[in-house]
Amino acid sequence: MTSTEHLDFHEIDSCLFDVFAKDCFSKDAVDFAEEWRAGYYAHVKNVSQGGEGTTNADIMHRQVIPPPCTRPMFDHITDTGRYAHHRPRWSHLEDVWGESDPYEDTIPGLTELKRYVNILALSNGNFRLLLDLAKNQGVPWDGIFSSELNKKVYKSAAYHLSLPPHKIAMVAAHRFDLIAAASAGFKTIYVPRPAEDSREIRESMRSKKDGGEVDLVVKDFEELARLVREARES
Repeated sequence: MTSTEHLDFHEIDSCLFDVFAKDCFSKDAVDFAEEWRAGYYAHVKNVSQGGEGTTNADIMHRQVIPPPCTRPMFDHITDTGRYAHHRPRWSHLEDVWGESDPYEDTIPGLTELKRYVNILALSNGNFRLLLDLAKNQGVPWDGIFSSELNKKVYKSAAYHLSLPPHKIAMVAAHRFDLIAAASAGFKTIYVPRPAEDSREIRESMRSKKDGGEVDLVVKDFEELARLVREARES
């Protein structure tokens, strides 16, 4: 049974969610996506530490696509081989995140959770990307926060919600997002998702009760909604 000892759901007013979607591809496509993500995260880390580079998510995606696309093993995915001297046929991949499918628990979990707390997206994706995801997936957000990369994003979200940080819970599939949110005073909830954090990180994540770094670890959004419902109705 999941313990909520370090998280009082009676105090939580809003849950902010990192935005991620399901990979429904072959193993080669998953390998391609992971290589693409690795380039994206390297860029994010460099910019967040003061290095040069864009903070626009769409531009970042375009900039980090070419390296994996030049590898012959991915030609059948990107179709670059036959069009090397023309407009890259992999340009359509720039829009793939906005067309991604949600995990099966996403819509029912968020719909139930919305009965008890405000649910908002918090992402460095640009607003249009987040809007397309919500429209295509039918995500019932109460709001969307789209922010460029900086260390003030969490405090800014709290400011706009008119809430002290401890009344906000960050829900994410990336350990580094939750560590950053915790440093701003947010409560933290980890949801392991395939192809996000590495398997090693996913399997090592523990709640503070069990000696870990986050306030709560749940298997999916439906479990989170159930725990909130039980706490509010008790």
